[in-house]
Amino acid sequence: MEIQTRSYDKVIHLIKKGVDIPNPLTIDLGDDVDIDQISGKGVRIYPGCRIYGEHTVISSGSQIGYEAPATIDNCQLGSGVELKGGYFNRSVFLGKANMGSGAQVREACILEEEANGAHCVGIKHTILFPFVTLGSLINFCDCLMAGGTSRKDHSEVGSSYIHFNFTPDGDKATASLIGDVPRGVMLNQPAIFLGGQGGIVGPLRMGYGNVVAANSVLRNNILEDNKLIVGKTHPGKTINFRPRAYPNIRRIVENNIIYVSNLMALEEWYIHVRRPFLESQEFGKLIFAGLFDKLTLAKKERIRRLQILAENTKISREHDEEINEEIAGRNEFFNRFSEIEGLFAASIQDRTIEKYRDNFLSAFNKAGSGSDYITVIQGLPTHISEKGTVWLQRIVDSFCEKTKEIIPSLGLFGSL
Repeated sequence: MEIQTRSYDKVIHLIKKGVDIPNPLTIDLGDDVDIDQISGKGVRIYPGCRIYGEHTVISSGSQIGYEAPATIDNCQLGSGVELKGGYFNRSVFLGKANMGSGAQVREACILEEEANGAHCVGIKHTILFPFVTLGSLINFCDCLMAGGTSRKDHSEVGSSYIHFNFTPDGDKATASLIGDVPRGVMLNQPAIFLGGQGGIVGPLRMGYGNVVAANSVLRNNILEDNKLIVGKTHPGKTINFRPRAYPNIRRIVENNIIYVSNLMALEEWYIHVRRPFLESQEFGKLIFAGLFDKLTLAKKERIRRLQILAENTKISREHDEEINEEIAGRNEFFNRFSEIEGLFAASIQDRTIEKYRDNFLSAFNKAGSGSDYITVIQGLPTHISEKGTVWLQRIVDSFCEKTKEIIPSLGLFGSL
């Protein structure tokens, strides 16, 4: 009874500060929720909603639970966010992002401005750049997706789409990069379309402007831009299955390293470019802290999954003589994995990267003005946005080069 009373008292305080709660008796507010982190301006919380977590932030104009009850647990919501029903845990939703009813948004998701999903979307460790749209009945965990320039020109994932992120060997070193960070943050790349009732077998990388036909399941990288892709259906067959064979181990490791390197680049972008825009907004410092937390979680998850892969790919000479040529690379990957982990745990120290960063920021600060992030970024002249892409791509390349030096026997990254 005492706990219920405390929850109701908090609801009353929210109503007094201006939050619209049509049926206060149906709302559950956790003891650790800080009501000072919930705006009183235009926020509406519909019946049956539950709000938990000391780090929860709800900014002005947000609407919660319009289509069905919603549970929010330690999420940070920017202005005008709509979470229409479902479960939302330890994720960030920037301005005007929205999700339909039946959503399950688990930890370490970031939905940037106006990114959205229809009903019954499941995501975890997923990052959607501005405007990216997920259709209905989608499972899209462990992805980063970019592309598109507005709500009318956006990257989209068709309904009933699946990102296959769990292998028969029980590992999840399967994160897919649909677009990338260095070009994607500039908000000037062609949209990507993934046709409905299709799928991606991660880990996979894809360029911009690509259109994938409905009912296509992709299993290989598509690094070119502006292609129409029709997936090939595998012929039916039954063959022997050998656990932990990993015939494409080099591609798997490459894609994982590139993915984590893109997260490192995104972190630098958030620190040096996004941060001032966020901190000028309501609860901006708390939302930025949330973004940083989610990126930290994402990096740790990817490194942990890569470590499991390294353990799975270790080969005993005594028991696997028939694939002797791969032994050196696989075992080097396992034996020196701690060095790879240390590489991504350290801060970036590269004079070339610092030079590219400073060149971009100098040009950016002269050219960019205003408080709206989307408007400022899209208003950058091409020669300035290209400077930013060069800076971020150098971050990605640097981590790839250093990884190649740590495990040369695996033959990563071709001629890098």
